[in-house]
Amino acid sequence: MCRILGVSASGYYKYRRSIGKPNKDAILSAAIQSILDESPYNDNYGAPRIQLALLQKGIKAGMRRITRIMRERGWLHKPHRRRKGLTHATTGIQEQENLIKQDFSASRPLQKLLTDISQIQCQDGKLYISPILDCYNGEVLSLIMRDNMKKELCIDTFHAVTKRYKLNGCILHSDRGSQYTSEAFREALSNAKVQQSLSGVDHCYDNSRMESFFATLKKELLYRIPTYKMRRDAVKTIIFRYVFAYYNRTRIYTANPGGYPPVIYRTLQEGLLAA
Repeated sequence: MCRILGVSASGYYKYRRSIGKPNKDAILSAAIQSILDESPYNDNYGAPRIQLALLQKGIKAGMRRITRIMRERGWLHKPHRRRKGLTHATTGIQEQENLIKQDFSASRPLQKLLTDISQIQCQDGKLYISPILDCYNGEVLSLIMRDNMKKELCIDTFHAVTKRYKLNGCILHSDRGSQYTSEAFREALSNAKVQQSLSGVDHCYDNSRMESFFATLKKELLYRIPTYKMRRDAVKTIIFRYVFAYYNRTRIYTANPGGYPPVIYRTLQEGLLAA
């Protein structure tokens, strides 16, 4: 039979042994499908995040192979073109007030924090979103949402962090919005012994990591639901669930070693220090 088919005996028996067994691509495809099924938000994962998720499960696979399988199954999304931001010349005073200078790395928790305000249109008006993010692990430490963007929104967002953590000596970076340059906000920072850092005017990259969080929130969640048909309270509930149950604790975070979610990474590091 081997002579008629023009195959070697070893090849024939290898084929016989493989009958009824799933091939390696099928096994890897099932593992990827399992990851995508863990959360409805995981369908935003590209090949790099899938590779990290597989490694966390003890499965090693090359990027080319993962990309090919995801492309064949229709699991890849077309990358969006990044908008080019405009930057303008900075003044000497603005340069002095920017303490982090686009260096978003941190060697320990609560060393550098970022904040900003974003908005989303709802049925009953705009919803203003105010988070504070830790550069150390990308964790959102506090999140307050209201129907206005007065300075109290930012002050209360900051106070929500001070109630949980001691921030003595930490840096909080934001843009130069009137909320952040107000006397009341600066007094809140001073009372907590927090240093204020401010972006330059029209310097779109000075707070780019915070902008990246908002871009992720909108791409993975808000642009996929009809918020303009939903009341603010309903949208707030969905955002809280996404941020504190998924983004902080489940979502693969590529900026952390091993891709661990923010809370998981912090917990692992605390365990290593305590050991």
